[in-house]
Amino acid sequence: MPNIHAKPVIDIMVEVTNIKQIDAFNKEMEQLGYEVLGEYGISKRRFFSKGGDNRTHHVHIYEKGNNQISQHLAFRDYMIAHPEESLKYSRLKQALAKKFPTDIFKYMEGKNEYIQGIDKQARMWSRFN
Repeated sequence: MPNIHAKPVIDIMVEVTNIKQIDAFNKEMEQLGYEVLGEYGISKRRFFSKGGDNRTHHVHIYEKGNNQISQHLAFRDYMIAHPEESLKYSRLKQALAKKFPTDIFKYMEGKNEYIQGIDKQARMWSRFN
């Protein structure tokens, strides 16, 4: 997303008809260098990460109709349409990265309230756009 500092990680979102069938491809994903992480904190998602501590790719797989799909897309589209918010988010991320350089959980916790607020705004905004 423009104006947002981030690690150079490519996030890929995939929509499938049956999320349970994805587990049958875990070996193939491992052969491609991905770590199989299951739901990884989000119910009915399958998550794969590539690159270990130097992550390069994340694959998020959701079943069609999962509300996470529209939520992620609304957040992305809202931030693109509102560069002042993306700049604010970027500054927050930079400050948290400085404050918690080795504690990803504190970093994520620090973003949580802001992200929840933007998620609400993005959902309302996306209804009219």
